[in-house]
Order: sequence, then structure tokens, then C-alpha cells
Amino acid sequence: MNELELELTEISPRDFFGQGNENINLIKKYFPKLKIVARGSKIKVYGDQELLEEFDKRFHMLTEHVSKYNKMDENVIERILTSDGKDDYETPEQSGETLVHGVSGKLIKARTVNQRKLVEAAKKNDMVFAIGPAGTGKTYTGVALAVKALKEKQVKRIILTRPAVEAGENLGFLPGDLKEKLDPYMQPLYDALRDMIPSEKLVHYIDNGTIQIAPMAFMRGRTLDNAFVILDEAQNTTHAQMKMFLTRMGKNAKFLITGDPGQIDLPRRIISGLKEAILVLKNVQGIEIIYLDDKDVIRHKLVKEVITAYKSIEHES
Repeated sequence: MNELELELTEISPRDFFGQGNENINLIKKYFPKLKIVARGSKIKVYGDQELLEEFDKRFHMLTEHVSKYNKMDENVIERILTSDGKDDYETPEQSGETLVHGVSGKLIKARTVNQRKLVEAAKKNDMVFAIGPAGTGKTYTGVALAVKALKEKQVKRIILTRPAVEAGENLGFLPGDLKEKLDPYMQPLYDALRDMIPSEKLVHYIDNGTIQIAPMAFMRGRTLDNAFVILDEAQNTTHAQMKMFLTRMGKNAKFLITGDPGQIDLPRRIISGLKEAILVLKNVQGIEIIYLDDKDVIRHKLVKEVITAYKSIEHES
């Protein structure tokens, strides 16, 4: 049996191994055919030479990450141990910058490699599609980019919209006027904004139209100039709605379209405007499509398990 001995010299063993050795125990799961023994600042690994070489490579990727960012969690470990190479889990350093100083001093930044790719794409393109499952930070990162653009006076207003597909619930039976009916549906957008803008200022922005949150039907006939516009839940648009929305783009506008093609609430036989758009527009210069996946999930760790479990039955059906 071959042996590999590694030592943590630049970083604290506590930071690397994790609380209660949770990090090293997770690493062991990715190398079930190796015997890994961690003591003090040293790690001894026993097994097949080819696997030892792979472990050595991944170990140095992990230690480099901890040296750079002073932290490591299960999402980082998974991304590094399953990536093809450095380009798959690291992006330019500036894309990990703080986007917004949120409420109570909260620092809001892209936290995963694909979120950082989304930040980079938004810098370089006026229209970006962010495609991925629930919990991958598509909307949250998008709202942060919009708030940053507003604060830096790159745009004069933020417009957030969703197609008012009722997702199995009938809006008509809910109490109140149209705004009161739609507000719960727009709640994720309000939640993100409340993290980033103090409540009094947010109310002021909404009252004077600097921030507009409205269903997609309200976009018809408008030309959206000097605005950062986010279309959320775009998988629930029809062909006509998506075309209408995309052609609202005016001067000095940024458009971000987010959606999850795996959660379409449209009636059967109606093609998703999002699915169609990413096929039709994939080669158009100035438009970039960023794909996020379960490695970008930053909610509770069980969300990742749920996505994986459903993916397996959806592939079978």
C-alpha cells in the first residue's frame, strides 16, 4: 500500500479540518478507497498511487482556497473536489468583491463560482440570463447588482417583475386590491431588497418610483430607459410575454432574466418563453447565459438533497 504524507504549514489545522473534524470527514467521503488519518497539522493517506496523486492535487486546491479566503465549508469542498480544474471553482478576484453594504452592515457578495460568473457577465453585457434551480442565489445576486448600479448612479431606477402565473393558486380569490393580491407573490423580491436597503429608504424609493415591483403585464407598451430590470421566474413566461419583455429594453438599460426550467407552472402544451429564448439567443453578441446548479445552493444543505432527489425521478419520467 502506498503512502502520502501532507502537512498544513500556512493555515490553521482547525480552519482546515473544521469544527468536530466535519471538513476532513466530508473529504473522506469523496475518497472512500483511501485511508486518511489526520493528526495535529499532518495528514497521512494510504492507498492506490493514482488516487493518492488525485488527493494530493485536491488537497493543494483546498489549502490554497483557505489561505486566500480564510474559510472553508461543505459547498467549497464539494465544488473543489468535483471540479475539473481551477477555472471551474475560481473566477477573477474582483468578481468576489462586496456588491452592497446591506442593512446592519451585512456584506452582500457573490458566494459561489457561478454567482461570481453572473457578476462578471453583468459587467460585460447588457442582457444576462441566469438559469438554475431554487436556492442558487439567482434573484438575490441580481437584486444586489441592481442596488449597486442604483447606488453608483449607473441607472436611475430598478424595475423588478414576475409573470403572474398563479402556480396552482387563484389570485382572484385572495382578498384586497390588485397590489395586495400581488404583494405576497412578489415577496422574494421585497425580501432581497430589505436586506440591502434600510426600510424607510426602501419605502421612499417605492413611493417615488425609483424602485418598481410589478407583474409583467405592466411592462407592455413601456420603453425601459436608464434602468436595471430583472425578470424573475421567467420560466413561466409564454413566447409572446418573453418577446414583449425583451423588446422593452431602452437606452442605458441592464436586463437580467432569471429562471428555473425545472419549475414551469404554465399549462401543458404551452412552451416556456425562457426555454425558447435561451435557444434563440444563445449566439447573440451582448447576451450571456450563466448556468447555476446544485453546487451553488446556499440555503439549508437539505435543499441540495431535495434537488438531487427530484432530478433523479424527473429524468426517469
